[in-house]
Amino acid sequence: MTKTLLTIGQGYSANALTGHLAPKGWKLFGTTRSPEKFPAIQALGVSPLLFPEGDLTEALSEATHLLISVSPSENGDPFLAKYGSKLHKHAPNLEWVGYLSTTGVYGDHAGGWVTEETPLTPSSRRGLMRVEAENQWRGTGLPLHIFRLAGIYGPHRGPFEKIRNGTARRIIKEGQVFSRTHVDDIAQVLLASINSPNAGAAYNVCDDMPAPPQDVLAYAAELLGMAPPPEVRFEDAELSPMARSFYGESKRVANERIKNDLGVTLLYPDYKSGLQAVLAAETRK
Repeated sequence: MTKTLLTIGQGYSANALTGHLAPKGWKLFGTTRSPEKFPAIQALGVSPLLFPEGDLTEALSEATHLLISVSPSENGDPFLAKYGSKLHKHAPNLEWVGYLSTTGVYGDHAGGWVTEETPLTPSSRRGLMRVEAENQWRGTGLPLHIFRLAGIYGPHRGPFEKIRNGTARRIIKEGQVFSRTHVDDIAQVLLASINSPNAGAAYNVCDDMPAPPQDVLAYAAELLGMAPPPEVRFEDAELSPMARSFYGESKRVANERIKNDLGVTLLYPDYKSGLQAVLAAETRK
């Protein structure tokens, strides 16, 4: 049987994965909410489908692999809401299911370390919805693999544009530290899991170097040969509710499982090597 991936939410991370699978002869389907995105998805070698409006039953019947890359709502996972009750009937060939979650499920640990064994104690409504969605997927009985992603960056999703146009700010909050991951490392973790499935496993996907966000911006400015963006105290910063919620959590995320169980060697084990690669990629284009 031809290996066939159906991605629910053909976005930034999924694009990085399908870029590896298309040359290997995989059949690829990916959903979007917007028909205007069909040409860009097709250019990646992916057959675009509408979700939630469209009908996915034919793609599900072919799928050997299913990647979920959409956010839950107050009503739970939107894909399970539509197809969950008939999923085993519609998708009889699934060998691997991947769910892209977030390290927000761990909540705030005041800068301390978390592993996949750390109890899930989300401190935001968004994190709680992710925990609920993880549990929904666990309840399907499908060969589920959960990937808890740290802050995602990569080409055209990094700090350089804001630094160049003068809108970047180094927000200073005492003790604040985040983990992050380059999109290419997300792709290689997903590939490693597809090649060595372990149903029921959860993986933290992040680099080896948790760091305060202001340090990352300062290094990006250094790479551009520009002065660091101005500092702003967290208390004085004008932030969206979502951005402010990120600063409500501080933790260091451990990633030994992707190395020990999946044999992954990170392409970008720290933000410095990652940002160097992002700038090089953006400069080439």
